[in-house]
Amino acid sequence: MNDEPACSIERSLQILGERWSFLVLREIFAGKHKFAEIQSSLGIASNLLSARLKLLVETGVLCTQTYQEPGSRPRQSYHLTQAGRDLRVVLAALQQWGDHHRPRPSGPSALRRMRSTGQPVHIGFLDDDGHEVPGTDVVMLTDTAART
Repeated sequence: MNDEPACSIERSLQILGERWSFLVLREIFAGKHKFAEIQSSLGIASNLLSARLKLLVETGVLCTQTYQEPGSRPRQSYHLTQAGRDLRVVLAALQQWGDHHRPRPSGPSALRRMRSTGQPVHIGFLDDDGHEVPGTDVVMLTDTAART
């Protein structure tokens, strides 16, 4: 008997459903790869960070690389796998939602822009041809309905 949840949202939340997971990923996307850098930036307890990093590595979101500072023992740095890089849109969608529904009086903490033009971008639904689809025109089908 398979105890794996049928719902992909639930399976994803088994890995990403704790707030520190996304905050750790945010720091790695920002270029922080060493344990101490991530811990210092987040102010997270070392045992919590260790547990988050371990889960993200075990589930294939992150991979490790060994590095060694002069005079120190070898350590691990943390890097995004393809699965981790694919979470960029999820982080951006959370940010976009927060900017809209939980805005800071001083404005957004980060802006989403096209690298090539500097124009603002937003997260949305696209059809197979790359055309944006209004959210009101999107329906989430259950697996039974999706197969018919």
